[in-house]
Amino acid sequence: MTNSPAAPAPASHARTRTVFRVVAFAEALSWAGLLIGMYFKWIAETTEVGVKIFGPIHGGIFIAFVLSCFVAWRVFRWSLTTLALALLSSIPPFFTVVFEVLADRRGLLGTPGTGDADVQSASAKPSRQDA
Repeated sequence: MTNSPAAPAPASHARTRTVFRVVAFAEALSWAGLLIGMYFKWIAETTEVGVKIFGPIHGGIFIAFVLSCFVAWRVFRWSLTTLALALLSSIPPFFTVVFEVLADRRGLLGTPGTGDADVQSASAKPSRQDA
């Protein structure tokens, strides 16, 4: 069979890498907003608008992060331990960014620039060598 579900195309890797990184950062930002809202609601006891706004935002981004973890697990062929660590990083505030940085340093998010631009630059290289 020619349509085997082997390794995804490099463009898929680049897209998954970008989405994972953006969602991890957004999850940390939504945590910050929620924590600020919780401060004003529970400590300053002035308003609960921040919690009403950032609670649903954080919840949606949290779900997006969990889904992106499962997609990255499949695309990058993470071990179950790595998947578990990624999922656990969504619980403490800002740990999604910590996990993303460490995963990127260890090569767990593929390599940067494996998308269509590299294919174009690779096809342009032989013409430079011929000149």
